[in-house]
Amino acid sequence: MADIQELQQLCSQVRRDILRMVHAVDSGHPGGSLGCTEFMVALYQEIMDYSTDFEMSGANEDVFILSNGHISPLYYSVLARSGFFPVSELATFRKIDSRLQGHPTTHEGLPGVRIATGSLGQGLSVGIGMAISKRLNQDDKLIFTLQGDGELQEGQIWEALMYAGANKIDNLIMTVDRNHRQIDGNTEDVLFLGDLRRKFEAFLWDVIEVENGNDIEEVLKALYEAKMLAGKGKPIAILLDTEMGFGVDYMMGTHAWHGKAPNDDELAIAFNQIPETLLKDY
Repeated sequence: MADIQELQQLCSQVRRDILRMVHAVDSGHPGGSLGCTEFMVALYQEIMDYSTDFEMSGANEDVFILSNGHISPLYYSVLARSGFFPVSELATFRKIDSRLQGHPTTHEGLPGVRIATGSLGQGLSVGIGMAISKRLNQDDKLIFTLQGDGELQEGQIWEALMYAGANKIDNLIMTVDRNHRQIDGNTEDVLFLGDLRRKFEAFLWDVIEVENGNDIEEVLKALYEAKMLAGKGKPIAILLDTEMGFGVDYMMGTHAWHGKAPNDDELAIAFNQIPETLLKDY
């Protein structure tokens, strides 16, 4: 198992990467990216079995789908810090002709990205298709997906949940970033989501809840538990309670930083709270 302190240091560096990327182009989505950092670092550094010698098919390796594609700054930082492409390329985020577009796309050929995402509601359906493909090819690796909780307001999600449960797609692990916020406000004010555990269980899913999704040890424990449940007849859902904007005090407790970049002064304040690590800024 990876050293927890090393993982925590990487989380801090990824957060600095996220802030620098969105600040440089005055656009992007820092809130959800900062909130889900521990999950993505744990997934790529400890949980998934993959190769950085990237193949689009994903055969004989675990596959991840970022359904809520707007948190691409997090995705790109973790991919780069995991060896898929040079860390220096993060400086091209959202620039003309960059492979690092605001939402992940495939036609630029960025290693690590297998599907264009950001049109919310679609990633789980694609994940189910990939999971079925692995079954047909007798490939015992897993499909991981990440959804935002606001994304659960899309009807396609519930069709996919029903299909996966009814068809026992048990090589699929879905995580919901349960930060209770979306672009227009609190999720419960925009459209009440109710008791997600009971709803998912009613759709024949196994459910794991994480009370503090910004504690990497809790995240790792849940992901290991999910892997242990795989292959036992049910798809697995992880409900991950996180804080949007985690690590930067003025970004926490509000939806305001869903899609807003910090200015120079705000970036300086954030960097005082997340000091540079031994991994160094790009």
